[in-house]
Amino acid sequence: MGAINVHGHPCFDESAHNNVGRMHISVAPACNIKCRYCHREIGSSENRPGVAYKILGPLEALEMVEKVVAMDKSIQVIGVAGPGDALANKATFKSLKLIHKRFPDLKKCISTNGLRLAEMVEELVSVGVSTISVTVNAVKPEVGRQFYKRVYLDGRTYRKDAFDVLSERQIEGIKAAARKGLAVKVNTVLVPEINAGHIEELAQAVSEAGAYIMNIMPLMPIGEMSTYRAPTCLDLEDARYRAERHISVFRLCRQCRADAIGIPGLEHERGDGRRNKTLSEMFAAVPMYH
Repeated sequence: MGAINVHGHPCFDESAHNNVGRMHISVAPACNIKCRYCHREIGSSENRPGVAYKILGPLEALEMVEKVVAMDKSIQVIGVAGPGDALANKATFKSLKLIHKRFPDLKKCISTNGLRLAEMVEELVSVGVSTISVTVNAVKPEVGRQFYKRVYLDGRTYRKDAFDVLSERQIEGIKAAARKGLAVKVNTVLVPEINAGHIEELAQAVSEAGAYIMNIMPLMPIGEMSTYRAPTCLDLEDARYRAERHISVFRLCRQCRADAIGIPGLEHERGDGRRNKTLSEMFAAVPMYH
């Protein structure tokens, strides 16, 4: 595998995090798994993953990118991060194909649970994707089975064996993406009662599969995990320290919305006067197709 270039991607390259903007196009509402910590919402103002102001069609997404890039010169990355799974939605590929043709120099990125990654790597490359985030919360069955309720695959619903089906495909997907030279970041939701003691084993497994970097995020206690506690800063630092024995760790993740726009973390006024537009401001400013 050749050298991986993640320079200028604010979610892979920490030196770019406070200077480079990204734009998530919310074209992927459907999901093919059910995570116990996930609660998707459309029209919500909450600032978290799984939330979007509205769902865009491919032509709407292209028009939105054209308008936003013209207004905000910091934007260098276009990503599909939900609010469902990027690879469970045909609109992901239709949108990225249009955008890549119009803006070949912008970086293209997707986030996925990895269920369909191995079989879709070639198609992702064809629409310009160079970086992929895969959410992997465990590799050990007794740990992973506590995270997932269902997996939908090829017309079949898996329940008791949902994790087993998903986990095997996640690792194969990471391997396939790495073989094609794509940069793979593994996102892991840290739930202290469930996977805190499993982080080092997980980090070793995804590193051996070809992942480039790992991002350990705190649980947001919502959905079916609303009664679980969020990890403390000490919990997070301990998990990151253990993971770093095997793989580089990204420490600046903002757990963004599925339609985030701008430089990560600038959702509110900062000392230098810079601020991302709120989603309502941005959508109000840009005429959309109806």
